[in-house]
Amino acid sequence: MKSEFDIKLSVKDMYRFSMYHTYSGIHGIASVIIAVLVFLVAAKTYGSVEMMYTVLYILFGILFLIYMPFSLYLRAKRQLASSEVFKEALHFTVTEEKITSSQKGESADLPWEQIYKVVETKSNILVYSSRINAFVLPKEQIGGEYDILRGLMEKKLPGYRLKLKK
Repeated sequence: MKSEFDIKLSVKDMYRFSMYHTYSGIHGIASVIIAVLVFLVAAKTYGSVEMMYTVLYILFGILFLIYMPFSLYLRAKRQLASSEVFKEALHFTVTEEKITSSQKGESADLPWEQIYKVVETKSNILVYSSRINAFVLPKEQIGGEYDILRGLMEKKLPGYRLKLKK
């Protein structure tokens, strides 16, 4: 079995990856918890402290909820604009032995044994080569090759490294 497809990442694709990566980790979860706690403090102290403190608590909570997604969007936009790699499509070839990415005559191989994990989100397949580095494969660009790609992943990776949607 073999699957081939081209991927050209957009800001939206990078942003979705960053949001998943951040909010599935401790940093993103902590920012949501802190925001909720600050809103609870604002509600609990309303009327017993000066109105300015309540307003500050609410603004602080909003900052925690909005700052992270906004900064991730700006980082995704900056990363795509500044990197030569993302200006053109990457060609992926997935075989029984490895995943190969190529562009402009250069290629890199990622053997199945070196894949840290694969995660499927609503929009992307994320093939992690380490805890933080991943190939972002938008499902809409994989198209008809999805079933072959999924079959190869299920065959070559142990279940604990594979998080695919049912």
